[in-house]
Amino acid sequence: RNYYGGNWASFSFSGLLSWIKENQEKSESSDECEDWRKLILENEEVISLNKKDKTIEHVEAFCFGDHDSAKDVEEAGALPKLPVFGASGAEGVAQDPNKECPPLDSAVARAESCEPEKAASVDTASTVEENDTEVNCESEGSPSVSSSESALDLGKAEAAPSEVSVQEPKKIMYSQIVREGRRFNIDLVSKLLYSRGLLIDLLIKSNVSRYAEFKNATRILAFREGKVEQVPCSRADVFNSRQLTMVEKRMLMKFLTFCLDYEQHPDEFQDYKNSTFAQFLRTRKLTPSLQHFILHSIAMVSETDCSTVEGLQATRKFLQCLGRYGNTPFLFPLYGQGEIPQCFCRMCAVFGGIYCLRHSVQCLVVDKESGRCKAIIDHFGQRISANYFIVEDSYLSESVCRNVCYRQISRAVLITDQSVLKTDSEQQVSILTVPPVDLGQPAVCVIELCSSTMTCMKDTYLVHLTCPSTKTAREDLEPVVQKLFHLNTEAEKETENEELEKPRVLWAVYFNMRDSSGIDRNSYSSLPSNVYVCSGPDSALGNDCAVKQAETIFQEMFPTEEFCPPPPNPEDIIYDEDELASEESGLSNSPETKPEPSPEESSSRGSTAVNEHSEE
Repeated sequence: RNYYGGNWASFSFSGLLSWIKENQEKSESSDECEDWRKLILENEEVISLNKKDKTIEHVEAFCFGDHDSAKDVEEAGALPKLPVFGASGAEGVAQDPNKECPPLDSAVARAESCEPEKAASVDTASTVEENDTEVNCESEGSPSVSSSESALDLGKAEAAPSEVSVQEPKKIMYSQIVREGRRFNIDLVSKLLYSRGLLIDLLIKSNVSRYAEFKNATRILAFREGKVEQVPCSRADVFNSRQLTMVEKRMLMKFLTFCLDYEQHPDEFQDYKNSTFAQFLRTRKLTPSLQHFILHSIAMVSETDCSTVEGLQATRKFLQCLGRYGNTPFLFPLYGQGEIPQCFCRMCAVFGGIYCLRHSVQCLVVDKESGRCKAIIDHFGQRISANYFIVEDSYLSESVCRNVCYRQISRAVLITDQSVLKTDSEQQVSILTVPPVDLGQPAVCVIELCSSTMTCMKDTYLVHLTCPSTKTAREDLEPVVQKLFHLNTEAEKETENEELEKPRVLWAVYFNMRDSSGIDRNSYSSLPSNVYVCSGPDSALGNDCAVKQAETIFQEMFPTEEFCPPPPNPEDIIYDEDELASEESGLSNSPETKPEPSPEESSSRGSTAVNEHSEE
């Protein structure tokens, strides 16, 4: 790939359109060396790898907005002219394949060449050069963070008040979306970070949090009786709520208090261990609205598949995450979820790690006698040896995965002109769970992002929809989209007056993504013992699955080492320059002067010195 993160990546608008085109064409790569088989010895065999990603299916993109021509429009800040192509009825702009997506460059490159992305409240009609501004990511009025948590930089970008009334949203043309395409950072996978989840703890412990900024999810929403409403979560929210009666407020607080320490009161749930959480809630003398809020917006679990204990655990996790960084349990990384893998890549690079883009691998080379993998051969015909090999599931061929049964994730990404629940403040990050119409069907998780998250242009919202697949993504998610949004299609023109209150969808894409999480290693055929398989994203809202998997693989390779240890303080790092200084001052017995190391040597040797010093 020519971008970081695989299926965890984020794209600008033009970058996403290029990704759509690539996945619709599904052409096999022919850029390979024909003589690579000559590198295989007699006592070796090969495990061929996929040349094309097959984890994305049923990609469909649509433009519902005022569709003026974008033929001669260039993305602001982009040098090459952008060609136009059709994508399932949508006119799109493909990015130059030789140019990396702006949000996927390094932090330095972004600061130098992509500064327009950081202007949250710039008029879309103005030129980029005249409006480059730096967003102040300080959270106004947010709770103070203790010293142990201060390593996590919680940013909250506040945009200027809207100049357009709520009743008359600003008309967004398709050419504007293309022109402002670099202000979009569109995630392939939609997730939030639990404030006391494994990923937040890992970001703080490893100090990788220095490379990222975060914004609070500001609202938890519910969809009930055809309407979107806000769910009170914290004690203050509950007692300030106007939608709950005083009796309901007492009921809710009593139940939430019980959930925090439910294990201390086993007599209250023991009889319902074999029941679903929904059935248990009906026995707690809760009103139907409270049951709905708890089940779908707080515990966020299935009505039919979740046991009582699992529901209580999910509710407690939600409550324990409240208040650490704000009045909801969730954080969202500025510039998108795709920033997270890049943050770890940056930390890795500081200590000599190398990340290669546009560098495909032909096969794994396996020793017939030992059964261990010895090397890989890349598309240049170069043989690269190593002791351990970590392979993402999508690289494994069908012969290796013939016994593997995959799940699928249905995804939709929308660009809209208004929020699903309009309030005085336009800068809201909201999470909404839409329950299924029919029992047994999955609920749909909706995450709505405002422009201050640096994921969309001003006067628009970026909406992610996710659920486990039962059909194609469009078949799974379009009914939910029609409930929440106005699509401006011919079929909806008859009911246009009823749709005025709904946000308008300007552009949308649907696709199915493979969920390879939870696959047992034994399901893969003939894998050498030193080859480790990691999965792509799962359908859960948080990131616990990925963190657990990374730590498990690391501990299998290096059982005596600490996973993602805190980096040393700068003053504790021993550099090669220190050795040279020692020699010059007469502390060394060697009269020879060492040659200045190359950058690669400096990086490698600096890392070794750090490890040795840490052990001491």
